Amino acid sequence: MINGQLYFNETHLPEMLRLGRCTLNVDVRTLMMIDSLEMTDADRQLIISQCKNCDEDHIIITHGTDTMEVTALQLQQSHINKTIVITGALIPYKFGSSDGFFNLGSAMAFVQTLPIGVYIAMNGRYFRAGSVHKNKKTGYFEDTNETYS
Repeated sequence: MINGQLYFNETHLPEMLRLGRCTLNVDVRTLMMIDSLEMTDADRQLIISQCKNCDEDHIIITHGTDTMEVTALQLQQSHINKTIVITGALIPYKFGSSDGFFNLGSAMAFVQTLPIGVYIAMNGRYFRAGSVHKNKKTGYFEDTNETYS
């Protein structure tokens, strides 16, 4: 992880849902297992296509935090008539002391309660696609429409 890139062979979502005692009916689909810094427009088009063509109206996408803003914006520009929440972790789940459980739990609640649209769920908050950025100095996501003093 010295260069900031991460590689995993399989998704940890089923384990996280089991350990979190999730009682919702969840269908987990793995589209790709790549570092978000390596995502291409073709990868994002695959995500968009899967979101458009799946039967579900409430979708959570786990995504690397470095480029989730880009994916969220492209999903928003695709005008998909569903509630889509993108989440991730600054500290990966398998590294221990991860924020992944907290962010996934927040995403699970937000996807059930927010209106149709595309959102990012991080740090206990949700942000609309197109109005959020990751502050790489603090490690927190911020609403670009808020003013800070």
